[in-house]
Amino acid sequence: QAQLVESGGGLVHAGGSLRLSCAASGRIFSNYAMGWFRHAPGKEREFVAGITRSGGSTNYADSVKGRFTISRDNGKNTVYLQMNSLKPEDTAVYHCAAGAYLTRLITGPEYWGQGTQVTVSS
Repeated sequence: QAQLVESGGGLVHAGGSLRLSCAASGRIFSNYAMGWFRHAPGKEREFVAGITRSGGSTNYADSVKGRFTISRDNGKNTVYLQMNSLKPEDTAVYHCAAGAYLTRLITGPEYWGQGTQVTVSS
């Protein structure tokens, strides 16, 4: 069964940093592009960042470009989201996701994790 498990969320002051991790089952990780979405209260879920299977290409939402970095460790079946210069508007539940390829991930992932809460205080 497909499984994505996030960790690393928490409470941080504005300007601080957090690193999210997502551990995926081997079957998913080796065959799928991986990414992160977020869902804030009262807002629609939005794409944050994605990375291809090889890790050779990435894509970011304009709102996080220059502040967030997505990476993957294929040996550990784990994808990361390094978040720097955090802002209160980054507060949301962050979900890990997997899709057959990067454009498919962005428009409609095939697998989702349960999510981890990120709260940024002003």
